[in-house]
Amino acid sequence: MVFLIILLAIIVVLVVANIKIVPQAHAYVIERLGAYSTTWSVGLHIKIPLIERVANKVTLKEQVVDFPPQPVITKDNVTMQIDTVVYYQITDPKLYTYGVEMPMSAIENLTATTLRNIIGDMELDESLTSRDIINTKMRSILDEATDPWGIKVNRVELKNIIPPAGIREAMEKQMKAERERREAILRAEGEKKSAILVAEGVKESRILEAEAEKAAQILKAEADKEAAIRIAEGDADAIRNIQQATADGIRMLNGSEPGEAVLTIKSLEAFVKAADGKATKIILPSQIQGIAGLATTLKEVMKD
Repeated sequence: MVFLIILLAIIVVLVVANIKIVPQAHAYVIERLGAYSTTWSVGLHIKIPLIERVANKVTLKEQVVDFPPQPVITKDNVTMQIDTVVYYQITDPKLYTYGVEMPMSAIENLTATTLRNIIGDMELDESLTSRDIINTKMRSILDEATDPWGIKVNRVELKNIIPPAGIREAMEKQMKAERERREAILRAEGEKKSAILVAEGVKESRILEAEAEKAAQILKAEADKEAAIRIAEGDADAIRNIQQATADGIRMLNGSEPGEAVLTIKSLEAFVKAADGKATKIILPSQIQGIAGLATTLKEVMKD
């Protein structure tokens, strides 16, 4: 009985010890008598004691490995330090277990050689500005190379590109000069725009002044024209009134039927007015000369 109890206890312990639970996103590679037997997926599994063993526990999650900086030489013979980050995922636990020894070391060496080949075909400036191209090429090459290992490379990123100290100093000077050039260009453009705005303001001001002067001259000319018209109309009215008065006077004279004596007296008055001046010569009509002779004769008669 003791022996049976001990044997039963050993069997229970062995059974319990060989019950395996595979967690989510994991896989167990099982060997039977040293040869690959199967791959356990998520769930409860019982291993045959002393015959089967778990050869490898593989995680199926996407993993990230950060490789240290690697020295690379560009096409124009500049040595740089570049460190890479690789995002990979195990798709076949069997190939991952038996495809390659030390998979991470293999991926690191493959990444370094691939990076050297790609950078070796580029110059320094091109390699500094072509991260996306380098990442795409490396991912394609690494994914194809690691496929027989049961590994899928999802992404490859260049973490840091570290040029030599002298190159960095030259790049900083170049960047500083470029920034100063851009600043000078922006300042010149600002001054140009300011001068243009000032000139446009002066131009508009002069245009407005000219238009105002033009409007003032037009108004003055219209005012002068109106004044001249009013003056001319006043002169015309005055002349018209004088002529009307003269005509009225003549009509009145004609209506009163003046005698010869009245006409003679009016003629003498007109003669007096014509002679009352600074004229040195006066031409008299013959009629008036006769009247003057008559006046002289009357004067002599009065004396006698």
